[in-house]
Amino acid sequence: MSYQILVGLYVTDDRLYSKYREAMTPILENYGGGFGYDLKVSQVLKSETTEPINRVFTIVFEDRASKNDFFSDSAYLEIKSKYFEPSVSHTTLIADYELA
Repeated sequence: MSYQILVGLYVTDDRLYSKYREAMTPILENYGGGFGYDLKVSQVLKSETTEPINRVFTIVFEDRASKNDFFSDSAYLEIKSKYFEPSVSHTTLIADYELA
């Protein structure tokens, strides 16, 4: 089994967001995580949120505990504060689930 999250973002600064991805990926991999799909979206036809979305991706982990450990890692939180927060104006958690 694995654990996956499906996320929608509204990225406002692609350059800074790319730095975020570059900096956080080694930490993600240390927790057994990785990106599955990664899409830039030009048009959203239906949404359950009023917030805009221009990026959709999945992150896969071995289990829920690995996901929780990654998102609470102090080095990750520092990178998130430096790069993610100023480059993304909205985050939408579309789904999180276990895969058989």
